[in-house]
Amino acid sequence: MLVLATFAYASNLAEDGCACNCCSLNTRTGAIPTLPRVTETPKMSAKKSPPRVAEVLSTERLTPQLIRIVFGGPGLEGFAAGPFTDHYVKLQLPPPGAGYEPPFDLESVKAETPRELWPRVRTYSVRAWDPERTELTVDFVNHGSAGVAGPWAAAASAGDRVQLIGPGGAYSPDPEADWHLMAGDACVLPAISASLTRIPPGSRVIVIAAVDGPEEEIPLATPGDLDLRWVHRDAGAELDPDPLVEAVRALEFPPGRVHGFVHGEAGAVRDLRRHLLADRGIALADLSVSGYWKRRRTEEGWRADKPEWNRLVAADAG
Repeated sequence: MLVLATFAYASNLAEDGCACNCCSLNTRTGAIPTLPRVTETPKMSAKKSPPRVAEVLSTERLTPQLIRIVFGGPGLEGFAAGPFTDHYVKLQLPPPGAGYEPPFDLESVKAETPRELWPRVRTYSVRAWDPERTELTVDFVNHGSAGVAGPWAAAASAGDRVQLIGPGGAYSPDPEADWHLMAGDACVLPAISASLTRIPPGSRVIVIAAVDGPEEEIPLATPGDLDLRWVHRDAGAELDPDPLVEAVRALEFPPGRVHGFVHGEAGAVRDLRRHLLADRGIALADLSVSGYWKRRRTEEGWRADKPEWNRLVAADAG
């Protein structure tokens, strides 16, 4: 049984301060698996899981910027993805010349080496998990030589190893909602792709996704009634108003209760959260909203900024 899941962060656009993946068909059969809904499941934290070492089995470039890597190996035995559609892992990537490689003890590395040689932690969505094959699929956005994880993925080949912790996760679509809204940038496509597989047959789902151009669009599939709208924008550019935000503002909402999944660049997500709560009157409990990354910030910088960001967005509305 292939379990599709996702979320987290990945793209070297913001020096890997974002999260990516994509597509939602079973990568081996083309079929969309049906997963049982798990109700009232406590969210999972990657930090509570032990480190694992995974081996690169294959790599594939899906679009000019999107690289899919399938990991395997005995280190993935017991990997527990499944309840959520926004599962993620945290990769621990030693910098070039660090002098150590997986497996390593993170605390020992921190105690014995200077900070500049500590591994860089980058968060990525789980695109797919196949427990029968013990295979983990992760999609990486690579914008060139900048950053950590994007260049690593571009250079990866079969046999390479990576240390990771996870999975974490917290979201899956509410089957009782009248319709679903999913909005985000390229870093959110993996989580959106996985979430679409759990939309009930015939249930309406509107996806608004921002990518750099038509060459970065990917196939999306769902048992539900999909209304897919692409927005083309340079992810690295500061745009006011943001085209993704404007596309959601212009949307004519269907009747009934919506369950929303809105993630991506922090500035756009904050604007969308304010709009959905204050202008559309959506209950906070019906929204999954988070900034995956922040323009011009590394993931380390964004982690430091996020408590203040959370305080500000909580003060905006709701």
